[in-house]
Amino acid sequence: MSKRVSNWFNERLKLDELPFFRTPDYMYHVSDWLGALVAAAFMYTVISGLILLLYYDPDNGYNSTQFIINQVPYGSVVLYSHLYGAYAMIILAYIHMFRNYFVGAYKKPRELLWILGVFLLVLTMGASFFGYSLIGDVLATSAVDVGAGIIESIPGMQWLVPFFFGNYDNGQYGRVLAWHIIFVALIGLLFVFHFFLAESYGMMPSRKVKSKAPAVYTREEWMKFNPWWPRNFVYMLSLILMTWGFILIIPNALAYLNGLPQYYNPFLNPKPAPPPTSPLAATVTTYPPWFFLFFYKIADFSSNVLLDLSIGAIIPLVYLILLPFLDRSEELHPLSRKIFIGIEILMVIYLIQTTLWGDIAPGVPVAFKCQVVALLPPAVIVAIGLWILPSKKSSEEPRVNHSFLHLGKALVPLAILGFVIISLLFVGGLAEFVNYPSPITLAILLPIASLFVIGAKRIAPIIIRMEQQQTSSASSPEVSKLEMKKKFAQYIIVVLFVLSLVLMVTLWTIPPTGYESNMFGVDLGLIFVMWGEAISLYHYIVYKKPNESYE
Repeated sequence: MSKRVSNWFNERLKLDELPFFRTPDYMYHVSDWLGALVAAAFMYTVISGLILLLYYDPDNGYNSTQFIINQVPYGSVVLYSHLYGAYAMIILAYIHMFRNYFVGAYKKPRELLWILGVFLLVLTMGASFFGYSLIGDVLATSAVDVGAGIIESIPGMQWLVPFFFGNYDNGQYGRVLAWHIIFVALIGLLFVFHFFLAESYGMMPSRKVKSKAPAVYTREEWMKFNPWWPRNFVYMLSLILMTWGFILIIPNALAYLNGLPQYYNPFLNPKPAPPPTSPLAATVTTYPPWFFLFFYKIADFSSNVLLDLSIGAIIPLVYLILLPFLDRSEELHPLSRKIFIGIEILMVIYLIQTTLWGDIAPGVPVAFKCQVVALLPPAVIVAIGLWILPSKKSSEEPRVNHSFLHLGKALVPLAILGFVIISLLFVGGLAEFVNYPSPITLAILLPIASLFVIGAKRIAPIIIRMEQQQTSSASSPEVSKLEMKKKFAQYIIVVLFVLSLVLMVTLWTIPPTGYESNMFGVDLGLIFVMWGEAISLYHYIVYKKPNESYE
């Protein structure tokens, strides 16, 4: 039945003629489809944003936001999920970018694809900043104040403040809304170009298949793979539905949490703060949007705005844009690109570190000594770690450290015991940092965390070798195991379908406004997740093969 339906759409829409990339069997993993997750978040944010645009009055930002939340049917569901859809897009874009950095997906012939991705990240941050400011509460006003203050501190740039923000201090956000829409439109245009280039080059093959750049499949290899319709479409649809489901579930579930500490609000509270004219505004700790907290903290390092801009934004962006031209080697293995991988690791560490720091101690000046204590240890640990690890070329098969594996049976328990001790220290250090966050506890935690990561890398080959020895004696054929899994997946699909029907019935009993209306978003999100998982299981049942080798 599914094949007949697929053929019907294929014939009517000429889907075989679409210039979309064919996919090898081994590439149906989320790590290879992170771009699809970003696109799914963007699609949901645009759809929900268009709905909000029907009700939003930019001349009365805060009251308009309250009107959407309290009087528009399921308005709070749409608004909160729109906000967290943007959050999801930012987080997924970061993960997508750093993953491509790690595997060398910026190398020839994907240089332009990488540069467009960097610009898309910048536009996403800009669109999210303007969208965040449209709420009109004290946090949004504070965010605009920070942005306006940065612009005004640059000589000769004061005229840009009314150009970008208009009369926002009087609650009028027409100019901010216009820039929000312009940025989203630019994202859409660049995304089409980005998508076209991604489809023309195809997904980056595994290093086991293409060990050096340019890592692309030939036309002859491409034609052997699975066409976009229907397998790619089915798999992508499952990812889209699950992404949309979590975008709906998380903010609407958090909307039920009352009494959260104020320093959690930028992360975990979708509800607006009081307006800037309210007496309660004085009790609110002002923050920029959480995705700019890293820069907010960097601004506490010095009193020179241009220096802060250079360190926090200009230098990293210029480096990322020029990366394809700086790393011109053909090698793809991370250990053959130690300098560039070290820079990437430090960028991730410093991004997370300064974001958390900005949340814990917003607007608190940081002495140079504290900067050194917080930022120097990660750089030293990364440098030493990469220096110790042996260099590899992409043409070499991945190898484990044989000297470590050949320590003998007597030392294996000691190695595992040592890793357990490091793990306990890591958990204890993490708990200490959460309970008593400070640069000192952070400086203690980072070396232990690095030892934990290195130990996990060292101990993994032993565990894998032991697991292989235990499973090698299994007598059940791989094909029969797969058939049993597929049969079990069919039962799960039935259960998910029944549960989704039950939730669909309960949807119509939820009031459209008020405190309980957010349960509509939670239930609808659960339905999307169930449908996405059911389609993923269908993909597994229909297309999964016993041996999906590297083509």
